[in-house]
Amino acid sequence: MAKHSKRYQEIRTKVDREKAYTPDEALGLVKELATAKFDETVELHLRMGVDPRYADQQVRGVVTLPNGTGRTVRILVFAGPDGQIKAEEAGADFIGGEDLAKKIQGGWTDFDVVLATPDMMRVVGRLGRVLGPRGMMPSPKTGTIVQADDLPRVIQEARLGRVEFRVDKTSNIHVPVGKVSFDTEKLRQNMGTLMEAIMAAKPAGLKNIYIRRATLTSTMGPGVHVDANLLTAMKADGS
Repeated sequence: MAKHSKRYQEIRTKVDREKAYTPDEALGLVKELATAKFDETVELHLRMGVDPRYADQQVRGVVTLPNGTGRTVRILVFAGPDGQIKAEEAGADFIGGEDLAKKIQGGWTDFDVVLATPDMMRVVGRLGRVLGPRGMMPSPKTGTIVQADDLPRVIQEARLGRVEFRVDKTSNIHVPVGKVSFDTEKLRQNMGTLMEAIMAAKPAGLKNIYIRRATLTSTMGPGVHVDANLLTAMKADGS
């Protein structure tokens, strides 16, 4: 087990590990305890009641956070000639085809989002072993397979705060909702927008509790347990 620093041990004592905090209380505590020397990311971690082994219990989607994530997003686009022109005009960071695929196969992964036009999936398909484990493989479900005419819109959304959520093999979802430098209202709006999308993605036939546990944390801070009932009732306007 990793040994925590003295700083972490000290701030962890300020969290009541038996209490389920309200979303506002949790946000305030996470911001208070984010004492690292950089602008930490605020992350929401959800323990889901679904079994990801079954296709009808997958929880996955994309949502654009109204106040962004606060981080710089490096966007890579696989496209043909027409799509490359549109991607360049929209400000994508890396644009190409076979050349980019060979570079990625050689170990290069200095990007955060991968978009591809349908005609380029024959090239991108070879990159599953690299992009798949990183959650970057273009897919219709995440809106990352994009028609050339739609590239400018999707690239802009990615810049503004388009995030993907999906349940992993351990039945958890991990999503950034902003930076500790954001004011509480902006973080609330981001969390509300995210929760509306996650609730909308609930499998129709699920019999179990959908969200079993919710934890809010910062990059270097301790986890703060959030009342799941209050969290799931949050709306995009922050209410």
